[in-house]
Amino acid sequence: MTSQAVAQRPLDGVQGLVFFGFPLHPPKRPSTKRADHLAKVTVPMLFLQGTRDDLADLDLLRPVCAKLGRLATLSVVEAADHSFHVLKRSGTSDTAVLRQLVQTVASWAEKIRG
Repeated sequence: MTSQAVAQRPLDGVQGLVFFGFPLHPPKRPSTKRADHLAKVTVPMLFLQGTRDDLADLDLLRPVCAKLGRLATLSVVEAADHSFHVLKRSGTSDTAVLRQLVQTVASWAEKIRG
């Protein structure tokens, strides 16, 4: 919802948007319509997405991010679902994934602050 507000007009103090699992489409109904408003966002955006996210087919999200150009950064989390839960057989843990997310966001925030 914040991205929709920022697409309408800049919000004071908002220097960037972080999406923890952007809900690109309903489960099993691939579409990019929910991303249409992002073209009007003028601040940097970080998309954190799991490879098992039922709400964002990466084959659809990658071109959306590419179209947004330098304003969009996509960070893919292997074996994570929409909640960033990973299966035990993935060889990692939910805690490790959360650490990875924190590090990614912190690094990205430093870059956009200059």
